[in-house]
Amino acid sequence: MARKICVLVISTLFATSLYSQKTLQLEECRQMAIAHNKSIQIAQENVKVAQQYKQAAFTQFFPNFSANAAYTWNQKSLSLLAEDAYLPVYSLNANGTPNYGASWNNSWTVVNGTPVPLDANGKPFNPSTSPDKIEWKNKALLPKEAMEFDMKNVFVGTIGFTQPIFMGGKIKALYDIAKYGEHLASAQQENKMTELLLEVDEDYWRVVSLESKVALAKEYKGLIAKMDSDIRTMVDEGVATKADALKVRVKLNEADVSLTKAEDGLNLSRMALNQVCGMPLDEKYRLADQSLDTKTVEPQLIPIDQALANRPEIKALTQMQSIAKANQKAMFSRFLPNIALTGNYLVSNPNSFNGFETKFGGMFTVGVVANIPLFHFGDKLHTLNAAKSQYRIATLELEEAKEKMELQIKQSSYKTAESLKKQTTTQHNIDQAEENLRYATEGFEAGVITSTDLLAAQTAWLSAKSENIDAIIDVKLCNLYLEKSLGTLKAPAANNTIKK
Repeated sequence: MARKICVLVISTLFATSLYSQKTLQLEECRQMAIAHNKSIQIAQENVKVAQQYKQAAFTQFFPNFSANAAYTWNQKSLSLLAEDAYLPVYSLNANGTPNYGASWNNSWTVVNGTPVPLDANGKPFNPSTSPDKIEWKNKALLPKEAMEFDMKNVFVGTIGFTQPIFMGGKIKALYDIAKYGEHLASAQQENKMTELLLEVDEDYWRVVSLESKVALAKEYKGLIAKMDSDIRTMVDEGVATKADALKVRVKLNEADVSLTKAEDGLNLSRMALNQVCGMPLDEKYRLADQSLDTKTVEPQLIPIDQALANRPEIKALTQMQSIAKANQKAMFSRFLPNIALTGNYLVSNPNSFNGFETKFGGMFTVGVVANIPLFHFGDKLHTLNAAKSQYRIATLELEEAKEKMELQIKQSSYKTAESLKKQTTTQHNIDQAEENLRYATEGFEAGVITSTDLLAAQTAWLSAKSENIDAIIDVKLCNLYLEKSLGTLKAPAANNTIKK
């Protein structure tokens, strides 16, 4: 009586422990993995980086405003004269013309009827070619200090803008590259998401498979243990030999080893799933598909072109092709002139806008700047040819990827259909193996079948069950791979942050 009570208490505690464990759905595992995975977070940041680069490229269409300022201290001031200067002073006639006779001290003579001045030696000279021989009556003093300018402290400032007018399409090409770069980052994020979902699903169904294998190993061990108990009773009664008992004991030991291997594999697989989902490695839980339902929803087949359009790899390669095309346009723009509108306001101290003044003064300037490439020793031509080759490479890579992915879709469809047939076949094998085991057990208990035949029937039943588990999991994985090849393997809606 006490033994029954103990067994009841242990069973109750075990059931309570199982009930207290949380149950995880496949979608929950996906969501936790997406929230925890660092690669997804990095991909999301890369999308933000690409968006910022795109916005930065868009600003190049607008004018660029800038301000500059400078201060310079000079040791010396600026002087236009080395010494005091004397300027000649003319006497004027009534009509305002110079009166040379009244302005010069030179003596005069008449040569061929024309008055000509005489130099200090009494020789006639031409004042136009020899002005140094002129003796002025009056001179004005121009002191050196009057032509000195205070340049010891110089302040200069400017504020202006530059507006591109025509850059040969360079700005548009660079903006397109940034835009395609954003789309590329989104496609790479989607690809990371798909790879993560694939990894989560594989780990999830691996745990489900091993849980079923552990349960099967325990059930098989129970059959062998019952047979071991029966054969020992038969040995005691003299209707079986010790050799029969040893054969059963060996099978029981093998069942123990198989159960241990299955449990170890289950623990390792559960750790891998925990790591992907961001849970503690030793956390225990139940999986919603632990019962291993044989009902499977097959992915809906879609046209090849639509499937290829869904694939993030194709989206990424398409953007790479577009980037290469835009880069080719950017290289071609280097052959074309660049025209820009400029405007500035210049201020300086000292300034010369109203004489030389040691105070701030400024003015506005507006102009058009043009740069026309003339000769570059083939530099621009080589870079253009390289850009054309890069575009052809991107096109070939895209075409090659489409061919391989089309083959992958065909193979995945074939493997999915094959796995369904295998599942149906293994299910029939289970029915036959269970019937064979029932007949063998009844025959053994009736003494008309040997222990060897019963062990063979049990082994066949174990093999059929194990193959059926593998077939069911294979159907799940083949459907998963088919979804990925069709591009329909998507993240849960609540966490699907991919920008379209």
